[in-house]
Amino acid sequence: MGGAASKCPPQNNVNAEKAALSLPGEELLSWLAVEKGRSPNTLAAYRRDLVAYETWLTNRGEKPAGSVGEATVAQYVAHLRGVGLATASIARSMVSVRSLHRFLVQEGTTEADPTLDLKPPPVPQGLPKALSEDEVGCLLAAVTGGGPPQLRDRAVLELLYGTGMRISELTGLSLSDLAVEDQLVRVLGKGRKERMVPLGRCAREALVAWLGPGGRPVVVPARWARRDDSEALFLNLRGGRLTRQGAWGIVRLYGKRVGLDGRLSPHVMRHSCATHMLDHGADIRVVQELLGHASIATTQVYTKVSSERLRAAYESAHPRARAPGPTRT
Repeated sequence: MGGAASKCPPQNNVNAEKAALSLPGEELLSWLAVEKGRSPNTLAAYRRDLVAYETWLTNRGEKPAGSVGEATVAQYVAHLRGVGLATASIARSMVSVRSLHRFLVQEGTTEADPTLDLKPPPVPQGLPKALSEDEVGCLLAAVTGGGPPQLRDRAVLELLYGTGMRISELTGLSLSDLAVEDQLVRVLGKGRKERMVPLGRCAREALVAWLGPGGRPVVVPARWARRDDSEALFLNLRGGRLTRQGAWGIVRLYGKRVGLDGRLSPHVMRHSCATHMLDHGADIRVVQELLGHASIATTQVYTKVSSERLRAAYESAHPRARAPGPTRT
């Protein structure tokens, strides 16, 4: 096996998007969708992880509903390490495996959970490097021209940076989610939780231009391929809803134009939005609400404050941090 292949998830010859799981596995996914409101992207990730796990067990002559022990699960973790998976990918896979075995116990299919005492590998909390404000300005200025592709691309980039929304949230937007006059957009986040996000001036102007006569209406097809496409805020040039891959391509295209190739991603845009807000004095709980984080701890990790700003805030607020004033006589 070559070096490149060793980095791939252990799904040998299995199309994880279409492969069937065991009945308990399918029931777990249904429960996650109906009872927990997990998004399609999250469910797809669970399916990929569970298909890989069940395929590995099958090759060993075992089944998840059988007498799988802690040693077997530990061997699977070692297997994932052996094929070169990153620590974060292994940790995510173990969440899926743990959920399956916990579900089997809850349903009375098995008596013991072999993952109960198994500790997931620690994941280093790495952060992408936020763009500088000048780099963001160059990126947004790289979209030139007034045709439908340029109007759409400018609106996509302005919305990603201006709101900090996730790429899947952006491509999931419908026309009915916009309240341009109120300067708000309704975003459906993780767990299908809704939040209202303000639209800044630049994002609002870019959206108005895209929705104007020279933008979206030009690419509207004579007949919609899918009913959902007619409500999509962002369309591809064939008149279908813009996909996550399509939006990724837009970010990548303009990143290359301004020399940010390899550094730029939708996640970096989101991180830059939050970091710049904090740098300009935004309250962290406001940023938490904007990003749709359930926990403030996530925001604290995700929005790394510059050491200069942290030092300035400390010195201005702590009574014993400032230099002593002149001594009174």
